[in-house]
Amino acid sequence: MLPGSDGDMSDLDKAVAGDPAALSELLARYGPQIGGEIRSQIGSVWQGSIDADDVMQVTYVEAFLQIRSLAARDEAAFVGWLRQIAKNNLRDAIKELERKKRPPPAGRVQMPNSDESCVALVDVLAVDSATPSRNAAAGEVRRAVLAALEQMPPDYAACVRLYDLAGRDIADVAREMNRSPGAVHMMRARAHDHLRTLLSAAGGIFSRA
Repeated sequence: MLPGSDGDMSDLDKAVAGDPAALSELLARYGPQIGGEIRSQIGSVWQGSIDADDVMQVTYVEAFLQIRSLAARDEAAFVGWLRQIAKNNLRDAIKELERKKRPPPAGRVQMPNSDESCVALVDVLAVDSATPSRNAAAGEVRRAVLAALEQMPPDYAACVRLYDLAGRDIADVAREMNRSPGAVHMMRARAHDHLRTLLSAAGGIFSRA
């Protein structure tokens, strides 16, 4: 167990129970180690588009969002869990940057700022193997998407709004958000993960394909 100060509760126990200060302490303790590992894994071709600090910032957001799902309660398990989140973020950034070399980018919504763009986004997400119901108006799907975005971290929602729904170029989105292109790709990938979860709960507007 990780050492703790409140009785028999470790910092990890407190973090999983919802204590943000305990989780912040764990991230400060182990994040730099993982950040160093990630830095060594970024090839020279991507160093202008991905920074290890970007990877770790998104990793920390995910840690706060996911910590309650961590089943194990020991130091090695926490570090392994955090390391895997960081690796996933780096992998997704590289995958999307590579895809940008092969236009047109797959899954790009082509109808900016419209109800149809939200329907197209849901199709791209393939929410829980379902598609927007033919009985659901495009406006209903749009309301569900926008409601889900309101429940997400602001930067995640901004990526989806600017890139997926407004049809902006990734370089333009990165400039507006003051982020690297790699960071935007990471946040967008995680945003899509969370949208799938949130929209799957909105079963009334979806039907099985």
